[in-house]
Amino acid sequence: MKTKLEKFKESYFLYSFKRDKVAIFSFVVLVIFLGLALTAPWIAPMDPYDAENIDIMNSEMPPAWMEEGTSEFLLGTDNQGRDMLSTMLYGLRTSIIIGLGAVALQGFIGVIVGLLAGYMGGKTDAILMRLADIQFSFPYLMVAIFMSAIFQVVFGLGSFERLAVPLLTIIIGLSNWPMFARTIRASVMGEKNKEYVEAARVIGLPKWTIMFRHILPNSLTSVMVISTIQVANAVMSEAALSFLGLGMPVTKPSLGSLIRAGQEFFFSGSWWITVFPGIWLVVFVLVINLLGDWLRDVLNPKLYKG
Repeated sequence: MKTKLEKFKESYFLYSFKRDKVAIFSFVVLVIFLGLALTAPWIAPMDPYDAENIDIMNSEMPPAWMEEGTSEFLLGTDNQGRDMLSTMLYGLRTSIIIGLGAVALQGFIGVIVGLLAGYMGGKTDAILMRLADIQFSFPYLMVAIFMSAIFQVVFGLGSFERLAVPLLTIIIGLSNWPMFARTIRASVMGEKNKEYVEAARVIGLPKWTIMFRHILPNSLTSVMVISTIQVANAVMSEAALSFLGLGMPVTKPSLGSLIRAGQEFFFSGSWWITVFPGIWLVVFVLVINLLGDWLRDVLNPKLYKG
């Protein structure tokens, strides 16, 4: 009997991954980004949350290789005098936390709604899918902006800034769950008439057991692909909201808030405040999207062009 590890080594999934240089490169870069985010408190030259480490006299210092730069600040400083490398590490950490949390919330809501709609059918399906259609009729970023503005009014700007990470996670999560719901619904409708489901009904298993223990596990392949892409979209949404002033405050670094903080100084010569976080954001989103495309091709043989 082969172990799970032996089966994985012989799987088409691993075989395809080892033959795809783009997937390998994207995976390595993504692991590096995740490693930097997880270890930010230990590897960052300074703590951007500690006011004692920040000197406003060091604001807008250029990167070390430029004429007025210093080796103390390798990538320069921002308008508050914070080390850019440190703020980018902490900002990446914040953006990833929000992205993963938002996708977890999207997936939870979308999977439940899609599973109920696909298995129950009839009026339940019609009502749930009309709700999804209504939300789909609005650009999800517009929904996120609207919800963010409401949260700021309800909680007040000061409270919103203190609770920015969990609130943004909820805002972005609630704004884009219909994609998961539609995908799961389509998979469930394809599974519910198969023989193993009919057999479960015949032996008298409760419908909730059939839905969650039998149908759902066989419908999650497509969710893996969507989740990968949605993490990138969630990080981009956080950056967009922060850039518009409805996301992370400039005192709490995220990739979006750093880009926003630097835009006012871009044309005055302090280009690095915006450019470096922008490059990190673009590369991070790009490698996730490339991995998502590879997963889509591998997990959906009909789409694979080998």
